Amino acid sequence: MLNPTRSALFDHYLGISRLLAGQLDFHSIIQAVAIEIGHIIPHDHLDVCIKMVDGKYHIAYESGLETDWSKQPPALLTGSPIRSLLSGEVDYLLSGDACNDPRFHFAGAFSRPIIELSLRSRLHVPLRVQGDFIGALSCSSHQADHYTMDDVENARSIADLLAPYFFALRAAEQAKRSAVVETEARAREEGLRLGALKLTEALEAERQRIGMDLHDQTLADLTRLARRMERMTHLPDVPGEALEPMFRSLQHCMHDLRQIIEEAKPSVLQLFGVAQAIENHLDRSVRESGLPIDWQMVDESDGKLDGLEETVAIALFRIVQEAINNAVRHGQPANIVVVLQSAPTGLSVAVTDDGVGIGNPQEQAGHGIDNMRTRARLIGARFEIGSSDGQGTRVRLFLGEDGIRTA
Repeated sequence: MLNPTRSALFDHYLGISRLLAGQLDFHSIIQAVAIEIGHIIPHDHLDVCIKMVDGKYHIAYESGLETDWSKQPPALLTGSPIRSLLSGEVDYLLSGDACNDPRFHFAGAFSRPIIELSLRSRLHVPLRVQGDFIGALSCSSHQADHYTMDDVENARSIADLLAPYFFALRAAEQAKRSAVVETEARAREEGLRLGALKLTEALEAERQRIGMDLHDQTLADLTRLARRMERMTHLPDVPGEALEPMFRSLQHCMHDLRQIIEEAKPSVLQLFGVAQAIENHLDRSVRESGLPIDWQMVDESDGKLDGLEETVAIALFRIVQEAINNAVRHGQPANIVVVLQSAPTGLSVAVTDDGVGIGNPQEQAGHGIDNMRTRARLIGARFEIGSSDGQGTRVRLFLGEDGIRTA
């Protein structure tokens, strides 16, 4: 049988445990258990100080007298009057007159409430979870020499009850703050992505406008000039052997200009869609290279390409276009295969060659890899580049269902 004093203490400890159930924030817990704690350790002021997860800051929650300790935002641990306890240097603090105790008053200490409210007797024990100091339980009285070592032991028992709840709440608060920060970061990133996407749309429109202007004006002028030069070569007083090299050079310039116009304004993409535009570019790139390259185009996209938003379709085409160009110009492959494939959660596009490979993609420069990554990021796609079965190069793009925005 327990003696009456121990029995009463036991009842109060049970009362604290019952009151803790269902409390979801620090302040509610302190208010709920303050009276029961008062039966065990009489006090004029009660507070719990919780260390932030970073270990540099702390915050106080009070019951009874209200002080500036609980009004301020998280404060540096170095300014806490009980920093020696919170840092684990001491196992408890017990003072009969804290107003004159140098342990609470030092350079930079925020100990003004002790003096202003005459918190003479002070008792502090740590809140400990798995050996870590996560905070402290503090009781204060206006009466000097009010607490004894028996009160310290009782306070430790109370702290053992409170610590797991405060630890769980601190973890939940940290998770909540992290979620808010992550959400805000994602919102900012999405805002930047959408802004960059709109800029890309404007640049693409301007690029196409320039392509049309080059076709309608510059190329037309060059064509007329070429015809005039060709006629001049047949005139008796004009040396044809002098004009012939100029005529050939002009034809080469016109050929290059047509390629620039085609890349600036991908008319096949606009007229026939992504798959046809990719196949047309693959065929033309291999044919104009003059290299013995076999190519294959496999479309297993199940129609997912047909309704893509124009900006997404153009970005996807530009990425594949760059991958094909790199393979033809730098890869020295015998085969190039482009596969458009529907996936359960989206769409994948892969450009694979059996050429010399690119080594470490992170160390490559001048191959348009950064441009491909940027375009993929702008449309919310995952971009991968590396070797294919230990040789050659494979560029792979995965566009999730959320990124397949139909027009």
